[in-house]
Order: sequence, then C-alpha cells, then structure tokens
Amino acid sequence: MTEFKLSPYCAALKALRAQPTHQLKQVGDQWRSPDRLWWGINSMFGPFVLDLFADRDNAKCEAFYSAEDNALTQNWSCRLAELNGAAFANPPYSRASQYEGQYITGMRQIMAYTLAMRETGGRYVFLIKAATGEVWWPEEADHVAFIRGRISFDLPVWYRPEEGQPAESSAGFGAAIAVFDKTWRGLKFDYISRDHLEARGDAFMAQIERAAARLTPSVQALITPETTNDVWSAEVTLLAEQVPTLISLPHEHQRKVKHHINRMLLERQPSAEIISAAQSLTATFGEHTQ
Repeated sequence: MTEFKLSPYCAALKALRAQPTHQLKQVGDQWRSPDRLWWGINSMFGPFVLDLFADRDNAKCEAFYSAEDNALTQNWSCRLAELNGAAFANPPYSRASQYEGQYITGMRQIMAYTLAMRETGGRYVFLIKAATGEVWWPEEADHVAFIRGRISFDLPVWYRPEEGQPAESSAGFGAAIAVFDKTWRGLKFDYISRDHLEARGDAFMAQIERAAARLTPSVQALITPETTNDVWSAEVTLLAEQVPTLISLPHEHQRKVKHHINRMLLERQPSAEIISAAQSLTATFGEHTQ
C-alpha cells in the first residue's frame, strides 16, 4: 500500500492542531465563520451545499474540500451540478505555496481559479476581507456587497490557549461578500449591514430548531420502551385509522405506533401533527421490515 504523503502545509497544520497549547497568532488562516453571519449570507446567496476551504471540524456544509483535498485541484462546477446548490468560501490568506507543482494556498491563485470555475458554471460566494488595495482583490466578481460593521471570526475548535493567551477573539475587521456567478443579473456593488445579516441568520436558525423539534417525537418513538398494551381509546383508534399502511406492519410495530399516538394525544398535540408523525414512524418501521 502506498503511504499518503502530506504536503508541508498540511503537515504543519496537523502538527499545530496536535500541540497541547497555542498562541493566538498561530491560528493564522484557520478562523471560522460565525454561524449567525453564515446563515444570513446563506439566506441571501445560497443555498450553500459545498464548503470550498474547510475541514471536518469547521465545515459549514456536509460536502467540503479540506486542505488535503486541495480545492485548487478540484472541479467545483461538476460538484455543484451534483449537489444542486451554491459554494461558500472563507478562504485561507496564507502566502502562496505549491506542492508537486500545484498551488495549495495564495489568494491570487484562489481568485484566478474561482474565475475559471465561474466560466464553467456555478455560484461561488466568498466572505473576504474588504481589502480593496490588495493585488488579489476580485475586481472581476459579479457582485460585491460590503458589510457595514466589523466582523469577528470564531477560533478553531482545536485552539487551546497558552497561559496568558485569550480564550476568544474580540478583534474584528471590515469584510465583504464577493459573488462569482455569470448568471448574476443584480447590482455590481452594494452594502449590507452586519446586523441585518445576523438577524436573517437568527431567523433561519430558529426555523431549523423548530423543524428539529417537530421531528423529535418520531425519533423518541423509535426508542420508546416496549409496551404490551392492546387496549386503546376510541380517539387513538380513530387517528390510527388515518394511517392506512399501519395495518400492514407486524403487530408489535402497530402497538408501538399507537402508543406514540396515545402519548401525543396526552400532550395535546394537534391531530394533523399526530397523524403526520404516525405516518412517518409507520414508513420507518416498514423500511426496517422489508
């Protein structure tokens, strides 16, 4: 078996993560995008389905490219076509470096590669420093929204501060959102407030929490202790009859679904939600018995 060899950049990053303690200056380009801000940007320019520069600890999307994957060697456009969404990037600002003839880091190289991917299709949304004087600044972006209000990024999960080092960062800087999408038909430049983005992010996160709460009863039902009860109230029976496929399940699974219906009735949950949960649970049990 051929041993996988890490690039110097990846090897240094691996060693840094493994250190028992760290100094704040060592975080380098490993700062994480704040969740509230990310969800706000996602609500305006997403849906994001691919994180271009991430790792398993800080990826915002299920699909992502790590430093080991080297995003600058990947076909972003094809991946987005598979995932049916947009890509997000909080890029590394490390000095340009190569490994085996391929660039790994370097903002000029990242922006050049992004423009190449743009031509093949897809939307690429970058959260970047509002550094208009830098040689890498994306003049060719289809849309740039400058964020009013300084942005403070989150420390990586592996950061363990040395004695005397801060446990969190209070520093912030001006930032902008750059959109690369040749189908873009909106303004070339715009401004948006950080507070507005965070408010949108809060709203989206609240929706997700509500959706998760609605699914919780079905999940709880799967781990409900076994019951031998076969005597049900007329209301339980009536609601169970609204799930025609329930009768096709083995008797012990029918009993468990009815137990779940009964519990939701005692909690005074709406009939429509009870039926929906029972249908979902019935379908799950049906998959398990096929």
